[in-house]
Amino acid sequence: MRIIATVAIALTALVSCALAQPDPNWIAHDRNRPLPPVVEPATPSTQEQPGKAPSDAVVLFDGKDLSQWVSANDGSPTRWIVKDGYMECVRGSGYIRTLQNFGDCQLHIEWATPAKVEGDGQGRGNSGVFFGNGRYEVQVLDSYNNPTYADGSAGSIYCQYPPTVNASRKPGEWQWYDIVYTAPRFDASGKLTSPARMTVFHNGVLIQNNVELTGPTGWLERAPYSAHPEKQPISLQDHGNPVRFRNIWLRELGKPGKKEFNLPHKLLDGYVGTYLRNPDNRNDVIEIARAGDGLTATLGGVKFVLFAESPTRFFAKTTDVQIEFVPAADGKVNELKWSVGEGANPAKRIK
Repeated sequence: MRIIATVAIALTALVSCALAQPDPNWIAHDRNRPLPPVVEPATPSTQEQPGKAPSDAVVLFDGKDLSQWVSANDGSPTRWIVKDGYMECVRGSGYIRTLQNFGDCQLHIEWATPAKVEGDGQGRGNSGVFFGNGRYEVQVLDSYNNPTYADGSAGSIYCQYPPTVNASRKPGEWQWYDIVYTAPRFDASGKLTSPARMTVFHNGVLIQNNVELTGPTGWLERAPYSAHPEKQPISLQDHGNPVRFRNIWLRELGKPGKKEFNLPHKLLDGYVGTYLRNPDNRNDVIEIARAGDGLTATLGGVKFVLFAESPTRFFAKTTDVQIEFVPAADGKVNELKWSVGEGANPAKRIK
């Protein structure tokens, strides 16, 4: 894994070529143009020891705990295990996902299939790395002397693009992906304006070069896109095999924004209810409801989709609506603070 630093440079170049154009606000070699920020690069991993993430990375797993991962089903604690610096899938425990949501990014993830070979084809060392809350998969599989359908082998964009080459290591050896993910974009009506794209390096070998996804990756069909938020959790698959993962880090690409989190359903359900804004008008209320993995707030007859920036603070993206839930000493929430553009106004739960 001595070529991680070289891979990082190549990844940056690919993203720049695919997405960026020269800024017309600066002339060539403009001496007043700000210099790029300094980043301490990643250090290489070995089979025995994972490397160190770049200084600007979000470290999603450092070998110590699963505090940044939860069950993908409902956000409850996962039953995957941690030992000897890696996490391992427990059969039947279900997919896991990150608490934090991510859009365009560079993801580094190291993985190892079981050293003891059992099964064949898709039944051997199977897992997956998903972007877009389970929608877009880069396949993880023991593809070392293990024939299977091409668009389901290690490094494939599942059911869409086989890897250009098979760069797999032997079972039990640590391997790694460096993935550049560009999230799809949708307009206000839900129409696709830009598809998802991926570039994938497998063990330092380019195997997917800025491919354009046709929609979600699936086992039985190539379904069309359906609108979803740009930032979504990253997930790892439970396919019944004890696949291991370590040294998972991510660099967010593009303009920085507020952090976004996908919170446990149980926590969100504790916020659902009707909150009275004006004690003198029982009809002047804020309605908080759960919609899928998130919340909505109906305020002044307008429904807003809320995005979580912490376990208690939420915001809308169409209007500067901010809501903070206020837990009582017993942990229950009977009050929130709301604002539109300014201030902080209380509202009490009435049901």
